[in-house]
Amino acid sequence: MAKPNFKLQKRQKELERKKKNEEKLQRKLAKNSSAAEENPDQPPADEESP
Repeated sequence: MAKPNFKLQKRQKELERKKKNEEKLQRKLAKNSSAAEENPDQPPADEESP
């Protein structure tokens, strides 16, 4: 019986996680930009002012 290649599995899992995070970031940016277009007078609610 062949041994599983854990390094390959780990690398694939890391790539999937990275791809998912990038897609999530793109959706977030698209959502923020569309909200900014609808209400240009109001600042985005996600940003905190110091």
